[in-house]
Amino acid sequence: METQKKVAVIGLGNIGKAVATNLVNNQHNVIVAARNADEANDFAAQSGGFAQSATIEEAINTADIIIPAIWFGSFKDFFNDNGNSLQGKIIVDVSNPIAPDGNGGFKKIIGERESAGELNKVILPKNSKLVKAFGTLGAGTLASSSNRQPEKAVLFYASDDTDINNDIEDVIRNTGFEPLRIGGIDQSIRIEVFGDLHEFGKLGKTVNLEEAKSNL
Repeated sequence: METQKKVAVIGLGNIGKAVATNLVNNQHNVIVAARNADEANDFAAQSGGFAQSATIEEAINTADIIIPAIWFGSFKDFFNDNGNSLQGKIIVDVSNPIAPDGNGGFKKIIGERESAGELNKVILPKNSKLVKAFGTLGAGTLASSSNRQPEKAVLFYASDDTDINNDIEDVIRNTGFEPLRIGGIDQSIRIEVFGDLHEFGKLGKTVNLEEAKSNL
């Protein structure tokens, strides 16, 4: 039997904390790291033994699947700072290329037809594999819709490397959602903010598997 891949969540902001909490609630071991070490230590201490705190460097070196829960604009520095350690890893991009618009809402900060996933793919560390996932729902919904009954809510993902689909789908299921691949990274724009399959886009809500497939 294949050993389950080790998962690290780096960054414990709203999205990172929601993902890590969902893993813990589903009794899936997770490594947590943050620039503020006390944040990671506190989270691990309250996890019932399912979370282990680490430095960012330790987390990357130990885990197989790295979830950098960071802003889109931080990915270039993250890749530059950790490029050697990230080689060969599965990297999950949760980012959305948005910023406050000054009117209480958000605006896209890249071209209208560009996606964070495609731009991050260009600067991806050597031999690593990119997946777009988890940023397809707001942080509040990630927390509140985990393990929804009677049917799980869908969490869309995109990846070019189909050989890692099972690993990614295991992680998504272990956060309490039903995974559904929409295609390669070139489809990322659909599951980023304002995209037709995003909660804050045309779809406008969480959906079950049947509803999700009808929108593909």
